[in-house]
Amino acid sequence: MSSVSRRHFLLTGAAALSVSVLPLGRAFAAQEEGSTPQNAITTDAALQRLMEGNARYVSNISKHKDFSAGRAARAKAQHPIAAILACADSRVAPELMFDQGPGDLFLVRLAGNFVNEDGLASLEYAIQFLSVPLVMILGHSNCGAIKAALQVIQENTALPGHLPHLIQSLKPAVRNVKKTDPSAPDLVERAIVENVRLNAQRLKTAEPVFKRFVQQGKVKVVGAVYDIGTGKVNLMDAAAHQRPSS
Repeated sequence: MSSVSRRHFLLTGAAALSVSVLPLGRAFAAQEEGSTPQNAITTDAALQRLMEGNARYVSNISKHKDFSAGRAARAKAQHPIAAILACADSRVAPELMFDQGPGDLFLVRLAGNFVNEDGLASLEYAIQFLSVPLVMILGHSNCGAIKAALQVIQENTALPGHLPHLIQSLKPAVRNVKKTDPSAPDLVERAIVENVRLNAQRLKTAEPVFKRFVQQGKVKVVGAVYDIGTGKVNLMDAAAHQRPSS
């Protein structure tokens, strides 16, 4: 081995070793030293901050306008006050609806806002390494993914590509509401709520990380539905089965 290649090997090996021995929390979270993070608050305080932000958004008095502020601090660390599993729908914009700025929310998004393995791992990362005190499952009115799941069940519609795998995860919510009242005119709205409820419950009991954090009171898991027409976010009770009030 030449002296150049040997030196390159030693340097790259040393660099890799220095990274590997970093504490795992440091490597994942890149916490900033010497300051109190904004998410060092109670679970209820985090939820209150979101809902106060939504009230400002509905009233069109949002305060977060200058998104350049805080860029230097955000480059060093992130301290989101909440993690939100939201739908990929282009009309759903959590930072806007809760009047929060960059770095305030940790987002996981996919059509139908359901918990899969990758989404669960991402949310575990948020509470384990970023100390997020609040996790929200956020559905929304007029959800196309829920509509598609209902159509597949009612009409045995065949969907192309990987869409059947996505719809499979939404079928439990649709089936539950159809069992309760199959002729109800608002099956889509009811299924949207039920889908949020089922996925919030799955998070609360997901082992080993979520169940432990919830039982210890370090994390609160809540469900909510965003009304696209009004801009309002309606919080759900864990046991709610009816459509949230507008």
